[in-house]
Amino acid sequence: MTALFRYHAAMLLRSQRWLPPVLLYGIFLAVGVQGGGPVLDSLGVAAAALLPVTAWLVRICTTQEPDAARAVTAAASGMPRAHLAALLAAAACAGALGVVGTAVVTAVSDPKSADGLVDVAPLPAGTAGLLAALVCLLVGATVGALCSRPLLRGRGWSLALTALLALLALVTTGSPAKAAVSGLVTGSRTGAIHTPGLSLAAAALLAAVAAGAVCVLGVRRG
Repeated sequence: MTALFRYHAAMLLRSQRWLPPVLLYGIFLAVGVQGGGPVLDSLGVAAAALLPVTAWLVRICTTQEPDAARAVTAAASGMPRAHLAALLAAAACAGALGVVGTAVVTAVSDPKSADGLVDVAPLPAGTAGLLAALVCLLVGATVGALCSRPLLRGRGWSLALTALLALLALVTTGSPAKAAVSGLVTGSRTGAIHTPGLSLAAAALLAAVAAGAVCVLGVRRG
């Protein structure tokens, strides 16, 4: 699995297809995060921005390999392992973005509540923001996995459904991503730091089920 992970990660880096989603994440932060703004609000923006970016990276990693090379990789290591390695490579790239983004946002934001009356400890706030980012990463990975091959092969339908589901994951009640982001934004009003433990567990379960399903389906369609 380690060799497969390195293979997909190296392919992603060499192709430079990672550049558009990384730039998109940077644009989200530049537009949505103002220097000196309330730290919890800013961390909520950073976490939310990671969801569509992760979904995009998953689509890239699961479709970047030519069909002939994919068949060879699957024959050598098995389709489930090969597809899982692609998903993990995308998640690792998104995770690196999330860590950097959370650190930068925490550093440039004001450690105060939204009204500026309550102090917010930067380290616990950054930790909560990082966990919220992880929730959004897992939900984004779920969206990307369900909207790319082997479930969807048509590029147009895949892109449209990825964008739609990413948006719904951020605004639909009951979504772990919405709950995690809302916890940060709501906490900013009073300066309270909410750790998204339940949301993280739900997002991890969703991601695991989606990954398992697409890997098994990959064998059947392979």
